[in-house]
Amino acid sequence: MWAETFPAAAGRPLRLLLLCHSFNGLSQRLWADLRAAGHTVSVELDIADAVTEEALALFQPDLLLAPFLKRRLPEAIWQRLPCLIVHPGPPGDRGPSALDWAVLRPPGAWGVTVLQADEGLDTGRVWASAGFALRPDVPKSSLYRHEVNVAASRAVARALARWVQARRQAPSVTAGEGAPSLPGGAQDWRADLPDALEPPATLGWQPLLRAADRTLDLATATLPELRAHLNAADGHPGLPATLWGQPCRMFDGHAATAASLAQAVAAARARGVAAHPGQLLARRGPAVLLACRAGDGALSPDALPWPADDDGQPLAGLWVGQVRRPQAPWTAGAAPCGPAAGLKLATTLAFDAQAAALPELPVPLQRPSHPAAGGLPEPLEWDELHYQRLGPPGAQVGWLRFAFHNGAMSERQCRRLAAALAEVAQDDTRVLVLAGGPDFFSNGIHLHEIEAAAHRPGDSAADASWRHIEAMDDAALAVLQCTGKLTVALLRGNAGAGGCFLALAADQLWSHAGVVLNPHYKNMGNLYGSEYWTYTLPRRVGAERAREITQGRLPLGAAAAQALGLLDAVLTPASAGLEQAALDRALALAADPALPATLAAKQARRAADEAAKPLAVYRAEELARMRRNFYGFDPSYHVARHHFVYRSPEAWTPRHLALHR
Repeated sequence: MWAETFPAAAGRPLRLLLLCHSFNGLSQRLWADLRAAGHTVSVELDIADAVTEEALALFQPDLLLAPFLKRRLPEAIWQRLPCLIVHPGPPGDRGPSALDWAVLRPPGAWGVTVLQADEGLDTGRVWASAGFALRPDVPKSSLYRHEVNVAASRAVARALARWVQARRQAPSVTAGEGAPSLPGGAQDWRADLPDALEPPATLGWQPLLRAADRTLDLATATLPELRAHLNAADGHPGLPATLWGQPCRMFDGHAATAASLAQAVAAARARGVAAHPGQLLARRGPAVLLACRAGDGALSPDALPWPADDDGQPLAGLWVGQVRRPQAPWTAGAAPCGPAAGLKLATTLAFDAQAAALPELPVPLQRPSHPAAGGLPEPLEWDELHYQRLGPPGAQVGWLRFAFHNGAMSERQCRRLAAALAEVAQDDTRVLVLAGGPDFFSNGIHLHEIEAAAHRPGDSAADASWRHIEAMDDAALAVLQCTGKLTVALLRGNAGAGGCFLALAADQLWSHAGVVLNPHYKNMGNLYGSEYWTYTLPRRVGAERAREITQGRLPLGAAAAQALGLLDAVLTPASAGLEQAALDRALALAADPALPATLAAKQARRAADEAAKPLAVYRAEELARMRRNFYGFDPSYHVARHHFVYRSPEAWTPRHLALHR
């Protein structure tokens, strides 16, 4: 309801072919937006030129829209019909590393451009653009999933409106010639910017940001340098580094407080270990603490003075949550050597023996927070989970944050979440908000960790899958059994597979308009799924609609999910302002005189449902099917998981996406 209108062409829906390297989050958002506007949308993955040409012949689209490509379109394609490319940079920006360079620059204005493919790279006519302010000190992937996502939807809507208008003005122009462009597309983005925000002074060709451009010396790099380069490399390809003498790529960085760093430095010195930049000092959850130079003006999150290294210089710290260790060259494309090679894993797992020798620096679930711009108070001390009580006495809201990298939940993380839920269920708050990560609420079990188990002596992917799904079920059960509170799942980002059904265990689901749900499992090798979905999904949408959703394997935009009953409220147009809007709504519920009656009705319904069919029976039935997926004769799940984690090139477009096949 907040998006710009996607127009119909000359009184009829457009036939649009989405050509994508993969059907990523942005592609899914546009697919959902365009279908919601009534257009006919089919998808073809960019596998080979001949495959794309065949798709054009079969589907006969009005336009080809490319939201995510990794190569130029061949001339035979863009000469055949208008092909609109979504570029994650403002008009004038060119090159394959647009967002990487933007993150490395000082915070300012940025944009998205929709341009027509031609013989150059990002040189075609500009049909539309949309602008936004770069959030400071955030990973590239987070910008892509939020600001770029919103701007791309806006820019595509503008481009299609202009294209429809141009075609009406020149109806005799053939599809291969396109249509005359209308003025204004290159200026759209400037009108979107706040008055005080200036566009970049210069725009032009930016080369591919290579490993040599990203590499830093951990012994001399400052905290601001490390954070900037880590943010620019987030998602892909990661920041090149050497930890414990082994090459790797680092992801998921979080600044340490001066207090925790001082504690780690003291512990290191007590063990006779020098405290200097580049030293690994402690561990917490998935992360290890990397000491680094503070740098001029680098402030600690807790505003305390940095401790000094052994040379008396200020020492800062960075928690490194994820790494990818490289495959040996001779194993490229095959099974890797060792459990960690080629997989993005928790640093404490990828370097398990080395990390285990470090002292652990745990923090309590409830710990001090500080004000944050545009949102709720943030914890001073980083960890994956945080709980705070908000609001007046007698009508407080419990706010449980869990931010797991990329939404993947390992057995350890599921156990931590279940324990946190058991702890907070005992307090006197009457509304509990489960706030998943800023980019993903949850995507279910951790497939990379499961794949690692396939190469670990004495373990197997089947056994690891079983442990994961049991732990994930325990987390969902903890939500379902929290009958003394009204539970709310707050989706700040997308949710998929088991993560959707973890959210559905709550009483209410709230989100912003840009969220995309994938409430199904079958794309992962015909996986059946668990997390009590056979209980929670039919009670919301009915048995027949539940079957259609899980068998259809299609993404659902927020509006469609709300219409189906999967979402209870869409609170804001984008993620900005969502937490405050959710808190206001939750506080109103907590203060509502009718809440005791609502909770009593909830408890009565749960008791009646349990009497009719216990949750343990739902779980046993689901796990019986999952056991076949994990241990049965059909290897589809294991094959699909292997290809997913190693990013194997797609061999064909799934038929449920390709309407033309």
